[in-house]
Amino acid sequence: MDPKALCLSAFVQSFIDYLKFEKRYSEHTIRSYWDDLEAFWKFVAAEYGEMGVREITPAVVRTWLAALKDEGMSSRTVNRKISALRSFYKFQLRMGGVEQSPMTAIIAPKAGKRLPVFVEQGDMAELFETVRFSEDWEGLTDRLILAILYHTGMRLSELVGLREGQADGGTGTFKVLGKGNKERVIPVSPVLMRMVEEYKRLKRDELGGADTEFLLVGKKGRKLYPQYVYRAVRGYLAQVTTIDKKSPHVLRHTFATHLMNAGAELNSVKELLGHASLAATQVYTHNTIEKLKDIYKKAHPKA
Repeated sequence: MDPKALCLSAFVQSFIDYLKFEKRYSEHTIRSYWDDLEAFWKFVAAEYGEMGVREITPAVVRTWLAALKDEGMSSRTVNRKISALRSFYKFQLRMGGVEQSPMTAIIAPKAGKRLPVFVEQGDMAELFETVRFSEDWEGLTDRLILAILYHTGMRLSELVGLREGQADGGTGTFKVLGKGNKERVIPVSPVLMRMVEEYKRLKRDELGGADTEFLLVGKKGRKLYPQYVYRAVRGYLAQVTTIDKKSPHVLRHTFATHLMNAGAELNSVKELLGHASLAATQVYTHNTIEKLKDIYKKAHPKA
């Protein structure tokens, strides 16, 4: 192997290890970083030949970005790739791998604001009040999955990793372990907590030898996998809404949007979602404003 390629591989691997063991990012996030970095270095090798980490200039990066735009890639996706490369070089600066980052001269393209997709409140009411869930273990689990996602706004990874001990019936809260192993406490309704307690009781009564560490399990008593949750959410949301996206993350958006529409304070919603900054939560105010505009148009005689 070319010495430069060998050296590059070590630089990239050290960065990936940092994301995995220090930042504790999810496998999905780490895979995205890896894919973006791999695509960049493949482009560099094809256009310029093998180059070392210290040899990359802003001009090289701009050529790569121009190629991505020529391929029709969206500004949002390009920005994600820029972010991956920027993080890589920030890490190398910290570790002494480079003396200067080529990313300091790179300006990310502006991405148009995209409002979070969410399910209307009436549709969510229909889901829990009129949609029929099967009376077997699968139906019981599916209903609890949807209830937890909508009542708490937790992420898919947080849901499948939720342990029985994180549901505290005494305080009526869930302790959720989020990104970067950051713990947050989410208050939940007595109705949901009763569903959880009943689910745990039935798990022990009906599924002998079931996993009692993790809360949600399949009919064989083993911890759920993410694809199961995706399939359940898609199937049931399809019965009450025609929105294009039907995923666990849409229910997270729905949770936040409904709270904001009901007058919840932005900082409180930030804490419930486990966002690192208020900027990530502010996107939900746009949905609230759009709803107010709609009400105004329908109600004001001069609208």
